[in-house]
Amino acid sequence: MNKRKKVLIVGGVAGGASAAARLRRLDEYAEIIMFEKGPYISFANCGLPYYIGGTIEERARLLVQTPKGMEERFNIDVRTKSEVIAVDPTKRTVHVRSAERGLYEESYDELILSPGARPLVPDLPGKENPLIYTVRNIPDIDRIKEQISSDNNQSSIVIGGGFIGVEMAENLKQAGLDVTLIEGNDQLLTPFDPELAAALAQEMEQNGVKLIFSQRVQGFRTLDEGIGVELLNGSVLSADLVILAIGVTPDTSFLQDSGVALGSRGHILVNERMESSVSHIYAVGDAIEVKDYIHGTQTAIPLAGPANKQGRIVADQIAGLSTTYKGTQGTSIIKVFGLTGASTGSNEKTLKRMQKDYRSVIVHPASHASYYPGSSAVTLKLLFAPDGTILGAQAVGYEGVDKRIDDIAVAIHFGGNVRDLTELELSYAPPYSSAKDPVNMVGYAAENMIEGRVDSFTYDRLSERNPAESILLDVRSDLEHRNGSIPGSLSIPVDELRQRLDELDASKEIWVYCQVGLRGYTATQILRQHGYKVKNLSGGYKTYRQVQFKPSTVLSGGVDGDHGSNNSNDIHGNEKNKAEELRIDNELNVCGLSCPGPLIEVKQKMDQLADGQTLRVKASDPGFYEDVKAWATMSGSDVLKLERDKGGVIEAVLAKNTTPVKSHSQQLDKASTMVVFSGELDKAIASFIIANGAAASGRKVTMFFTFWGLNIIRKQERLQAPVKTGMARMFDMMLPANSLKLGLSKMNMFGAGPKMIRGLMKKNNVASLEQLMQSAIAQGVEIVACQMSMDLMGIQREELIDQAVIGGVGYYLGQADQANHNLFI
Repeated sequence: MNKRKKVLIVGGVAGGASAAARLRRLDEYAEIIMFEKGPYISFANCGLPYYIGGTIEERARLLVQTPKGMEERFNIDVRTKSEVIAVDPTKRTVHVRSAERGLYEESYDELILSPGARPLVPDLPGKENPLIYTVRNIPDIDRIKEQISSDNNQSSIVIGGGFIGVEMAENLKQAGLDVTLIEGNDQLLTPFDPELAAALAQEMEQNGVKLIFSQRVQGFRTLDEGIGVELLNGSVLSADLVILAIGVTPDTSFLQDSGVALGSRGHILVNERMESSVSHIYAVGDAIEVKDYIHGTQTAIPLAGPANKQGRIVADQIAGLSTTYKGTQGTSIIKVFGLTGASTGSNEKTLKRMQKDYRSVIVHPASHASYYPGSSAVTLKLLFAPDGTILGAQAVGYEGVDKRIDDIAVAIHFGGNVRDLTELELSYAPPYSSAKDPVNMVGYAAENMIEGRVDSFTYDRLSERNPAESILLDVRSDLEHRNGSIPGSLSIPVDELRQRLDELDASKEIWVYCQVGLRGYTATQILRQHGYKVKNLSGGYKTYRQVQFKPSTVLSGGVDGDHGSNNSNDIHGNEKNKAEELRIDNELNVCGLSCPGPLIEVKQKMDQLADGQTLRVKASDPGFYEDVKAWATMSGSDVLKLERDKGGVIEAVLAKNTTPVKSHSQQLDKASTMVVFSGELDKAIASFIIANGAAASGRKVTMFFTFWGLNIIRKQERLQAPVKTGMARMFDMMLPANSLKLGLSKMNMFGAGPKMIRGLMKKNNVASLEQLMQSAIAQGVEIVACQMSMDLMGIQREELIDQAVIGGVGYYLGQADQANHNLFI
């Protein structure tokens, strides 16, 4: 009979408890002793925040296993409140400090280390303040629960926007506290790329959490009531308690003199058998460094799933089985109020740091068949190598996010290619998915890229676009374009594209975008087959707009008892609406429709209403929350209520208002319109100086060039001149060829005056007219050429600068109607 093995386990929870239970199942006779320095050996540490928020009501539900339960079921000697303070591999002993037994040594045949990771506490002034809490175990959460349950506790500050910080912020809010979250980076949840992290941040803000990004905490101070948090910019925020959640560090200081090899950040180094550098010592869980499953490099990923697997593998090894751990790909998921975010594999930051060549694609499909009630959009991003090998994926949505990321995680595990995603046969019924599942769809989009059927660009490359060599083309509907667009874009709806190809310069590259990418793909195929060089914006305008999100919390100097003001865009009705139930005259359910469907339905329904009547709309498209506010502003309607329920369904109550009681300028965002009638140099300079100043101050600027003003925006280069006859030819001979040929309104002096003015401007470092024009265009100033004036004067589209949009008086009046500043030059 083999000698009975004595196995010591340092630490419980996921890795240690899993190793103990598995080992007992494999070896009934082994002597197993588990040390835990806290009072609990196996608890739901991932569930701790939800006990604070009340989702988990009974504390006992957090206790997965008790010392008594482990002893009775698995015959394991569990020693709580027993801290292992040193390891002696030569003698094969550990040194233990026990609340019950004092200091003593315990020998082992095999040693499993599962000490976990402890919260980082930065060395800052005031860090000992008793109102600062961390979240690691049951005693930690008990202290927080006691604090928020006591009298006069109304506010909290969470420092750190990682998984624990975000979950604690949500649950403190659910517990009824005001919550401010401070993050030193410019986004939450760094495993996600910015465009997906922005959606999760916006969900937090829309649920009342105040967000502060790109601010570092400098220290803490004791206040008469509560605690003060000092920020780098000099602001001091006050609260009743602070949660510190800036990250974790491996709890391995007790191994410093053991000979066990540690990584640069203190993690235990192990091989695929979970063996440390010292014989008979294994390690698992958050305290170890593991292999990145995709790239083969070393990494540390503190997740419960891998820790459980590693504990099982160690037990197999000790019991003589040859199981190995192949690495971690970091599959994770988080609930953020109604939204879910999930990821697997590498993100863009990792791939860039490793200098990997990769491609990305974003799609926004419905979570299930759009005609079946309750459907909502899922944002799904796929990262892959040029040969199609899948490198990572991320998703955000209200439904169906988990199973899509899990599907792709499986594909990555088995070395999958994007083509494999197109071939996956996934379960389908209208309540659960679509005949083409989102995973299939992202595979199709990626396959089109690697097969060369479409050339894509991402939102962050818009700054690289050269307006002189390319055209930014919006192929959405006119309503969508007017409701919001990327500055400098030309609008031609995809359904009109074939009939309006002559409006596009075939010598220039066309950068196409639509709302989510699908119509853009259709447009690229039309243009490509007509000889145009074209690329499509991955993820469309929806992704572009999402990444523009910035927290609305405004910081001021001094001690701020309200943590800064939060200019939230949430609309919950005015005081009258709160006091009495809103009158609803009509109902509209557009759940399942994606943009622009909901807006089109809303407009058609509102057109049927009488002045003052109300419409209640329910929509599942996440973008509708912002879209309906913009549409209401544009149409003059009142938004009486705008809320999002926990399932992601948006409810808006709109009132038709054709006779606003406020002055028109009070209702408008900052916008300026300008009619440029004159073609004289001094007036052209003045108009573009005003336009640049207005744009720099945050105004949306539209310049409408009519009659002689058209000469200002004629191209400087004269390619093959268009053939003209009659009056058009006469005008062509008489008019200035371009802005360089413009005369002055006074002191023209046969052309000497303009040269003198330009010389003085150059000498005094004043930008030239042409530089002012480029600056204005770069700032998003819209250049509109009057179609009627062009027809009368025989000026053709190809004679004007590429950024010019052709419009009529109706277009100008529509822009002027939205402006509170109109000029005629």
